Amino acid sequence: MPSPRKRRGESTDPAREVALDVLRAVRERDAYANLALPKLMRERKIGGRDAAFATELTYGASRSQGQLDAVIAACAGRPVAEIDGPILDILRLGVYQLLRTRTGAHAAVDTSVDLARAEFGQGRAGFVNAVLRRAGEKTAEEWVAELAPADPVGKLAFEYAHPTWIAQSFADALGAQAGELGDLLAADDERPVVHLVARPGEITAEELALVTGGEEGRLSPYAVHLDGGDPGQLEPVREGIAAVQDEGSQLVVLALTRAPLDGPDQGRWLDLCAGPGGKAALLGALAAIDLFTVDAVEPAEHRAELVRKSTRGLPVTVHVADGRDSGLTPGYDRVLVDAPCTGLGALRRRPEARWRRTPADIPELVTLQRELLTAAWDLVRPGGVVVYSTCSPHLSETVAVVADFVRRTGAEQLDTREYLPGVTGLGEGPSAQLWPHRHGTDAMFLAALRKS
Repeated sequence: MPSPRKRRGESTDPAREVALDVLRAVRERDAYANLALPKLMRERKIGGRDAAFATELTYGASRSQGQLDAVIAACAGRPVAEIDGPILDILRLGVYQLLRTRTGAHAAVDTSVDLARAEFGQGRAGFVNAVLRRAGEKTAEEWVAELAPADPVGKLAFEYAHPTWIAQSFADALGAQAGELGDLLAADDERPVVHLVARPGEITAEELALVTGGEEGRLSPYAVHLDGGDPGQLEPVREGIAAVQDEGSQLVVLALTRAPLDGPDQGRWLDLCAGPGGKAALLGALAAIDLFTVDAVEPAEHRAELVRKSTRGLPVTVHVADGRDSGLTPGYDRVLVDAPCTGLGALRRRPEARWRRTPADIPELVTLQRELLTAAWDLVRPGGVVVYSTCSPHLSETVAVVADFVRRTGAEQLDTREYLPGVTGLGEGPSAQLWPHRHGTDAMFLAALRKS
């Protein structure tokens, strides 16, 4: 039997085809859209406007999946679980175009029907046509009014295409500022700009901005923002004097290097959860300026290799080991625990992630986070500092982990906000919480602990 790719006719277009293939890979193989899409576009030599349109369709449909599925179910008269997966992919692509892009209704419907006909014949194409025509009878706002839950958090979650449990976790973390939830979800539903980090000692942010045509960041002295494009093609990135890194991640590293120690800094630093290497590289570049050294721990060999590549030429030694039992000699001045987490703070960069995570993921991660923080405490010297960070604002992964640790160990919790000068809106302290809608960063949490 010929493959679906060979059966598609000239009536379909490359941008929609590649978007559909990525949606299918995400659904069938748990692929990551932000990895699968660039690879496919390179293979098929898709560039320019087609590449931009394919990116919008792929990431947008992935982010909006829950909202799209509710509309599809209403129009099809059956749950989406009863619709064949390949047809569901086409429907998601079509409904996304109808409700969340400026694509004309005629084009959105006809191209989706063409895709269905090319692969599955006229019968399935007729079903796609009927569902999409019903979906196009109302605007996105009208569908939200009809299908969204009545409670305020559920309504906002549906409107901005988030699972309700994630929206509720954001509201809980916002606390007294929970009225900002709509702004947060809206920011989290937008595709973020590209953040670069200028490697200290090699190039300044001002120089990097001039070379790349970007703008200097306002929070980190090493950050540059780009509106778009492929950062991997930029000469400073290819040369290894700049890299892609969210500005919030840069602030985590800076807080670790700025937190005050008891006694002199002997220049022995540790990144206990180093893969894939972004924070280790910035930490290593800062260490190199003062002739300090960094040990970086990563349990998976393929991720350890990424750390080696990121830190090439820097005073960083990579250890393939479990951070909970690294075998390293205690006595570190500064230890970073950028712990594995749900990643709820980086959903805008991983478009399908919000629909993969469930609350059931959290207990096992919290156990791991506590074990890693305990291991870091055993490795830091008296008077040294540990910075615990997560790319998640969920209270169970952030303040609850830190509060439990402080209670058990008597650790001195420093006011982390003091080590992020000029950055406002970080919460009530002593930990710090970054937000997409306030800071333009991922929702990074960080807390600084000093060993007495």
